[in-house]
Amino acid sequence: MNVPAIPLAGVIGFPIGQSASPRMHKYWLARYGLVGDYVPLEVSESQLRNVIQTMPQMGFVGANVTIPHKTAVMQIADHLSDRAILVGAANTLIFRPDGKIHADNTDGYGFMSNLRQGAPHWNAKSGPAVVLGAGGAARAIIVALADAGVPQILLANRTRPKAEALRSEFGTRIKVVDWVQANTALEDANLLVNTTSLGMIGQPELRLSLDYLSPSTVVTDIVYKPLRTPLLEHAAARGCVTVDGLGMLLHQGVPGFERWFGQRPEVDDALRQAVLE
Repeated sequence: MNVPAIPLAGVIGFPIGQSASPRMHKYWLARYGLVGDYVPLEVSESQLRNVIQTMPQMGFVGANVTIPHKTAVMQIADHLSDRAILVGAANTLIFRPDGKIHADNTDGYGFMSNLRQGAPHWNAKSGPAVVLGAGGAARAIIVALADAGVPQILLANRTRPKAEALRSEFGTRIKVVDWVQANTALEDANLLVNTTSLGMIGQPELRLSLDYLSPSTVVTDIVYKPLRTPLLEHAAARGCVTVDGLGMLLHQGVPGFERWFGQRPEVDDALRQAVLE
């Protein structure tokens, strides 16, 4: 008698103990009554290629990829989505029945879905966005904002050359702003996005004056520990609509879960509470 295989997925990173992804995917599996499992996998850089190439043989149908492997997996995958190529990183792997590995990037999708859920009135074409940071998350978010029709992206990073490199890559819609002048760029902003780790538990504070920030500006932070960062608290005190970073994590997991387990999951308050417990 043949016992059907249990589809497995997981999240690969180093370290991996901080990831909330297992709690999220396990909640969805239980909610929809699906057979399968999702596990955390702590994998070093030297182990990465061997682990990923072995996973399909072990019953894995796919995996999420987190820090520090989002760029390295691009060299391991057999196929790259257009979005992964444009962003220059992948966070979702799909192991096909023929053994091929497909890599995609759903971070931008997660960011935009979270923003639209938390600030449904926001109109991408109504004005510029100020983006703080020029790392991997910023790349995905810049691509998503440009696709949504944001007319200009004012980019500020603590090291200006890194921001200049993104402008060279993504075009003149990006205007680089000195980090110390980022506060003045807020005056006409339709959206403010913090993509840095500043303000996260255990990290330095994000020192940014909000004196020029209009109450009509939507403010979002990809940090979700703490859920309400000082930036969001100060922006809310000025009357701004604020969107926390947890939803980006939750929404970016939707496409992968659907591909792996055949069910498109819902992001709602019950999921948020399950992940926060």
